[in-house]
Amino acid sequence: MSNMSKKTSRLLAIAAASLSIGVGVAYAAQPSGPGEMGHGGAGGWHNHFKQELNKLHGQLNLNADQEKLWQTALDTMKQNREAMRANRKQMHDQFRSMEQQPILDLNAMHTAHQKIEQQDAQLREQTSTAWLNFYNSLNDQQKTTVSTSLKQHFAKMEQRHEKMRERWQHRHGDAAASAAKPS
Repeated sequence: MSNMSKKTSRLLAIAAASLSIGVGVAYAAQPSGPGEMGHGGAGGWHNHFKQELNKLHGQLNLNADQEKLWQTALDTMKQNREAMRANRKQMHDQFRSMEQQPILDLNAMHTAHQKIEQQDAQLREQTSTAWLNFYNSLNDQQKTTVSTSLKQHFAKMEQRHEKMRERWQHRHGDAAASAAKPS
């Protein structure tokens, strides 16, 4: 095989692997269906997030205009989350139908994935804008309450990530140590 052919084959393999990873992540990110349990059991972190939002809402003592912006942000977030779920399902269904072809059309798969990513980015931006509009309507005391709540949330997330890293190191460290030991 010539150097040019080897280089081309290597580039194609890298491109296919990259696309496969992207498709795999999108496929793995499929939400749990009704009746299935996601992360953390029934309702998972979505229920926890909802509880945190409700707690924060109760602490803010919003006026009528702020309450309207809160509800708009909440509705936008929910609607966009459902739209993103529908996008992922559509992409999943497209990929499933493409898998039936004898030769995968990687260009079509990539294009479909990019289209969904663009749509989801727009939805995320709409949600961010709605929450920022709400946040910008708050007084300094309310912003301090929100900031404190977010900082606590970030600290909890970091603790969870650290626990996951420790578990991963424990599992993989044990596996590596046992593989290194001669029998």
